[in-house]
Amino acid sequence: MTLEVATGKITIRKIAAITFIFACTTIAWITLGSTLFSRTGSRNEDLDGRVASTWGTPQEQSPPTASYEDSQVKSSTTIEDGRTIVHNTTVVNDHCFLLNSSRIRVNLRLDPRQKGLLWYSTYAVDFAGDYEFGNDTDKSRDVTFHLKFPAQKALYDRLSMEINGQVLAPSMEDGGISVRVPLLPNQPAALHVAYHSQGLSRWRYKLADGVAQSRNFALTMHANFKDIDFADDTLSPTSKQRTPDGWDLNWSYANLVSGFQIGMTMPEKLQPGPLAGEISYAAPVSLFFFFFLMMIISTLRDIDLHPMNYFFLAGAFFAFHLLLAYLVDHVSIHAAMVIASVVSVGLVVSYLRLVAGIRFAAFEAGAAQLIYLVIFSYAFFWKGFTGLAITIISVVTLFVVMQATGRIRWSEKFASRSNPPVANR
Repeated sequence: MTLEVATGKITIRKIAAITFIFACTTIAWITLGSTLFSRTGSRNEDLDGRVASTWGTPQEQSPPTASYEDSQVKSSTTIEDGRTIVHNTTVVNDHCFLLNSSRIRVNLRLDPRQKGLLWYSTYAVDFAGDYEFGNDTDKSRDVTFHLKFPAQKALYDRLSMEINGQVLAPSMEDGGISVRVPLLPNQPAALHVAYHSQGLSRWRYKLADGVAQSRNFALTMHANFKDIDFADDTLSPTSKQRTPDGWDLNWSYANLVSGFQIGMTMPEKLQPGPLAGEISYAAPVSLFFFFFLMMIISTLRDIDLHPMNYFFLAGAFFAFHLLLAYLVDHVSIHAAMVIASVVSVGLVVSYLRLVAGIRFAAFEAGAAQLIYLVIFSYAFFWKGFTGLAITIISVVTLFVVMQATGRIRWSEKFASRSNPPVANR
C-alpha cells in the first residue's frame, strides 16, 4: 500500500504555523534591537566622559585681545553737618586695541577612536595665527595680550607667543595665556600665537559674541578628510580645493560684518551599536520576503517544506543578527557583517541540502538569503538611500513573483481540509 503525499500544497494550518514562527522571531528581534540600543545608551554617558578626559572636548577658538589700563580720579561732594566734603575715587578703565588684521592657519587631522559600540570623531589640530593690533595712544603703555584657550579640557603642546618678533614666556590667566609688554606711543603690535591640541566632534573659530566686524581676515584650513561638513550657523569657505588626502579651505574677507562663525564638523563613522540595532529592528521585513519567496518556490516546484523547516530557517536568520550584535564589540562592522553572513548562509544551505537537495538549497534558498538578508542588511550602510534600496528590492521581488505565478490556479494549490490525501491499495 502506498500513500500519495500532497506536496507543494498550502494549507491554512501551515500558514498559521509559519505566521506563529514569524511572530515569535519578530519578538526576539525586537528584544535584541532594544538590548543593543540599551547597551549603547547606558555606556554612552560614561564613554563620553572617558573620551573627553583622555582626548579632549569640542574646541572653539576666539581671537586674542590686546588691552591696557589707565586710571583717573573722580571727585564727588557730599554735605555732612553743613560742611561740604570732597571725595576722590580712583577709577581703573580697560581699553582694547583694535584688531586690524588676522592671518590664521589651521590643520585638522581626523583620528577616530572606538569605545565600546560607538566611534568618536576625535581629531588633532595645529593652530597658528598672526594678528596686527593698532595702537593710537599718545603715551607708553603696558599692554596685556591674552589668548583664551578653545577648550578647558584639552592638552596644549608647542605653545608659543611672540610680540613684534620677540619670543615671550606666557603666563596662565583667565582660562588662557597672557603676556604683558610695554609699547611706545603709536607703536603697532604684531602678535604670533601657535599651539598643538586635540579635540572632539567639531572645531570652530568664534569671531566675537553676537555680530562681529573683522578687517583683513584670512583663515586657511587643511582637513585630511573628504567628507567636510559645515554647521548651519557657520560661514562657507570663500574658496576650496581638493587635495590627495582631503581639502584646502579658505575664508578671506576685507571687511566682514557677520553674526556667523567659522567651523568644521567632523565626519562620523558608521556607529556599530545603533546600526546593528536598526538592522535587527528591520529584520522581520527581510524574513517576510524570504518566507514568502520560499513558499512560492516550494509551491511551483512541489517541494514540501514543513513548518518545522521554517522554524530552523528563522533560527538561521536570527543567528545572523545575534552574531552581528556581539561581534561589533570586537571587530569592525564590515568584518562582523561578513562573518555573520557566512555563518547564516552556511546554516541555511547545509540544512536545506538535507531537506530538499543541493540545487534548491544553493541556488534558490541561498540566492534568496543573499538578497533578503545580506544585501538587505547592507542597505543600512548607505545613508540616505536605505529606504530607496529596500523599496527597489520589494518592487523587484513583487514583479518576479507576479510573473512566475501568473498562470497558477491558486484554488488547486490550496489544499482543502475536506480532501485528505488518497490512499491506493
